[in-house]
Amino acid sequence: MPEPLRVLIADDEAVIRLGLRALLEEQGYKVVGEAADGTRALDLVRRLRPDLVFLDVKMPGTDGLQAAQALLANRAVPVIILTAYADREFVEKAKEAGVLAYLVKPVRESDLYPAIEVARARFREIQALRTEIGGLEEALVVRKLVERAKGVVMRRMGLDEAAAFAHIQRQARNARKPMKEIAETILAADTPPSGDRGAGRAE
Repeated sequence: MPEPLRVLIADDEAVIRLGLRALLEEQGYKVVGEAADGTRALDLVRRLRPDLVFLDVKMPGTDGLQAAQALLANRAVPVIILTAYADREFVEKAKEAGVLAYLVKPVRESDLYPAIEVARARFREIQALRTEIGGLEEALVVRKLVERAKGVVMRRMGLDEAAAFAHIQRQARNARKPMKEIAETILAADTPPSGDRGAGRAE
C-alpha cells in the first residue's frame, strides 16, 4: 500500500481545522500538523515537510496568500487555499499568488479529492516549467500560456489536464524546444486567420 498523503492544515478557527481534519482522515489522508496563522504554518512546513498544505486566506499576521507565495517561491509544497469568499477578485489574487486550487468554506467532502488532485498536478507542472525556465515569475507567466494550450489539446484529443500537459511536454522534448514555443504553436494553429473571423456574418 502506498503511504498516505501527508497534509498540514492552517486556519485560525479551531472548529474549521477539526472538521477538515475529520474529512481528510475519513478519506485516508494523514494530517501531520495544524496551525492557527501563516507564520506558524511556514515553520511547520519547514519542519514536517508535508505533501500538501491547506491555508485559510484570512489569518492573523502572515495570511494565506502571503504564505502561499512564500511556499511556492521556495518550491516547497502544493497549496490549497480555504476561503469564505468565492468572488472573482479573490480568485484572481489567488492565481497571481500562484495558488493552485481553492475551496470555499464550509468544505464539502465531495470537493476535497478533486481539489487535492488538481493542486498536486498543477504543482508538478510549475516545477517542470521552473526546471526548464529557471525563475518562478517567468514560470507562472508561461504556465498561463500552457494552460490555454492544454485546453486546446484537451478539446481536440479528449485528454484530461495531466495527459494534455504530458502531451505538450513530450512535443517540446521531441522537438527540442521550450514548452512556451510549443504552446504558442498550438494556440496559433487553433486561431483562425484574421480574414476568416468575420466570415458568414451579415454586413
